[in-house]
Amino acid sequence: MIRFQKDMDFYGHRKIFYIISVCLIAIAAVCALIFGVKVDIQFTGGTIATYSYEGDLDFSAVEKTAADVTGFSVTSDSSSSVSSGQKQIALNLGTKDGLSVEMESELTKTLEETYADNSLTYVSIDSVAANMGTDFLVKCLVAVLAAFILMILYIAIRFRRIGGWSAGVTGVIALIHDTLMVLAVFIIFRLPIDDNFMAVILFILGYSINDTIVIFDRIRENEKLYGKSMELPALVNRSITQTFARTMNTTLSTLLAMGCVCVFAVVFHVSSIVPFAFPMVVGLLSGFYSSVCLTGTIWTWWQVSGKKMKKKRA
Repeated sequence: MIRFQKDMDFYGHRKIFYIISVCLIAIAAVCALIFGVKVDIQFTGGTIATYSYEGDLDFSAVEKTAADVTGFSVTSDSSSSVSSGQKQIALNLGTKDGLSVEMESELTKTLEETYADNSLTYVSIDSVAANMGTDFLVKCLVAVLAAFILMILYIAIRFRRIGGWSAGVTGVIALIHDTLMVLAVFIIFRLPIDDNFMAVILFILGYSINDTIVIFDRIRENEKLYGKSMELPALVNRSITQTFARTMNTTLSTLLAMGCVCVFAVVFHVSSIVPFAFPMVVGLLSGFYSSVCLTGTIWTWWQVSGKKMKKKRA
């Protein structure tokens, strides 16, 4: 395990950390304004047409053929049948009203004739109503909001000795930062916002807050140990330094596992896993960064500013 003989000055470099985070969020915001945000039909509503095939299939050509037949925007995903292992292509059609029976038949007939060499065969066509997608999105957002509130309450109660509410709020600020970092990955790399996004967010919230709690717990212990003999910024620097190796080792072990999953998905062309594994890797890195570089420094700045305000009032 890595150990540091000297306390690292996290609080002294806090402005650099804040600038890095703001710049990354700004880049994501610019990309969102220029290129927009891709949202999966699970949230917007639409139709998913699934076909099996053999050999090597030109996905872009299939998308163009389907778009010409239906008149809707079309994107595609590849997968394989769990039962038979047969390769499949899922066409996502951006229509909120679904396809008529006649159009479904025409689309299937055209695709099967055009790509007969690939033995392209109809599997299923499913429609997702727009109102169902909206309800699903709202429920996901409510789940994230509830997680934020519960975490503030938990940290406020557990660390009431060191200013519980300030600890809870700064912890959630770091979680919001992690959420924005994951969202930035989906925006910049043009990944659709879908259930993978919500799964990554909820996982990172729990993972990141665990590292934050470890740091606050060490701050509380050091405050008992040193009392007023050590200035708060120095005490926080020591606490973060003492937990740095533990936090880094935990993150590296999880990153190793998720990195292997990501590489496996890319090498074996399992495209359905990449939108989950890659944002998860970035989310783990962001969780480590926010816990170590942001949470403690923001909380310290809050406490120091509060003491200065009290002195001025006195």
